[in-house]
Amino acid sequence: MVKTIRVSEEYHEWLHAHKKDDETMEETLRRMTRGPHPSDVAGLLTEEEAKDAKEAVEGLRAGDRDRLNAARNAFERKDSDE
Repeated sequence: MVKTIRVSEEYHEWLHAHKKDDETMEETLRRMTRGPHPSDVAGLLTEEEAKDAKEAVEGLRAGDRDRLNAARNAFERKDSDE
């Protein structure tokens, strides 16, 4: 399955500047982020373990969003108090 990701023009230009001639954009992203190749991690988790891990990551991201929103709200309140 192929997925599309959206990146800023600046990031795309930076990434393209670091792309080797014989690389795909995916290979460049993996190299730049040191992400594993799917075949290196295939089969490490059962479907249930993968589902649990995905739920854990989603929970962490929700917490990050909550903290970011709280910080943003605090700054906005501070600005409106001045």
